[in-house]
Amino acid sequence: MPQYAILIYERVPADDLPQEVMDRHLALGERVAQSGGRIVAGMALQEPATATSIRGDLLTDGPFIETKEVLGGVFVVEARDLDHALTIGRMVPIVQGGVEVRPLMGFQVMEDGT
Repeated sequence: MPQYAILIYERVPADDLPQEVMDRHLALGERVAQSGGRIVAGMALQEPATATSIRGDLLTDGPFIETKEVLGGVFVVEARDLDHALTIGRMVPIVQGGVEVRPLMGFQVMEDGT
């Protein structure tokens, strides 16, 4: 099945998310499986202040762009097609933000890491 990244953007810091929302994130795998999909990976990101941005030879502390919503985490899912991935994306609990669903491109990684 094709894989999609579901990028989670929130205005609410992860530490301030209601427990109900966190519980819904933890239960997402079961709901996705019931829909015929599969979560391959899921990760939350540290707060934006911990980021280091690279642009050419310049390194700067913090995120590159100032926005009201910040990328808080990502799920990689397997879905039948884009419509199915969008259905899964709609299952992601959001307080004040949204999700972005993007198809992943596959690359073959050799045993030596190249």
